[in-house]
Amino acid sequence: MKTYRTFTDGIKYFSLDTVEYFKIVMMLNTAGGNYSKLLRREIELYHQMPKDMIKVAPTLIFSALPFALYFVLPLVYALPKQLLTSHFWTPEQREQFQIAYLKDRLLHNRQVFRHLQSQINFLKHDKKNKDLFEKWAKILGLIGSGIQPSIEEILACKELFMDEPYHLLYLSRNHIFHLLRMHSIHAGWFRRTRLADRAQILIEMDKAIMREGGVHNLPLKALSQACFIRGLNPTNVKPEDQIRWLTQWIRISNQIDKDSLSLLLHCPILLGYNEPSNWMLIYPKKSET
Repeated sequence: MKTYRTFTDGIKYFSLDTVEYFKIVMMLNTAGGNYSKLLRREIELYHQMPKDMIKVAPTLIFSALPFALYFVLPLVYALPKQLLTSHFWTPEQREQFQIAYLKDRLLHNRQVFRHLQSQINFLKHDKKNKDLFEKWAKILGLIGSGIQPSIEEILACKELFMDEPYHLLYLSRNHIFHLLRMHSIHAGWFRRTRLADRAQILIEMDKAIMREGGVHNLPLKALSQACFIRGLNPTNVKPEDQIRWLTQWIRISNQIDKDSLSLLLHCPILLGYNEPSNWMLIYPKKSET
């Protein structure tokens, strides 16, 4: 009965979010894709619900068949992470699975960083951008030695992400693949377009946060969720440190336009590659030593 009640409550919450999602879609269609009237929570819902609907649809369809619920309930609660969404999870499961999903994303950080490093020779031989090469080489050196660069240093290299070698159009297939997985996007069709769309959604989330009073006014749960979405593990991180990190992210996001979306997509590396909470999640044994 407890499992059945949890499942039926999950259906109720999922249904409410589905209705709200389609209302948001209608609002965006009416407003010509303008997000300015949407709340941060609504943009996050718009970002997440398509994946949730695809994931849970087979379970809901099969459970509607006669007597199927008796077989569905034991199965889905044996594999809740694989077959259900957060609407059906307990608070403990929600925290556990969210961390597991983030860990899967963080495992691609090293490959993305290596692809950034692999293009340094392209810049080295570009005589026109000697100063830019030196600034970028310094940033990669800092990250490689365990130090995150400053916001000013990152923005000084924005031009590199507006053309060759780091614009989305110039990234290699393997680089694109790991960038997709780092942002929890499936590696199917229209890869570069979907990465650009993700960057635009992140920008709109950041604008909504500022419209609602800024990072300091976010509730603790919303603050942690914002960090998760952007690639920072907030577990055991003080709220003031989460605020600091998210503020840095938004400072960069405010400087991004349609030609420099690639820079924002690489911010989980530029801002979070050496964050201790991320490092502990990927390499727990090394962190303990």
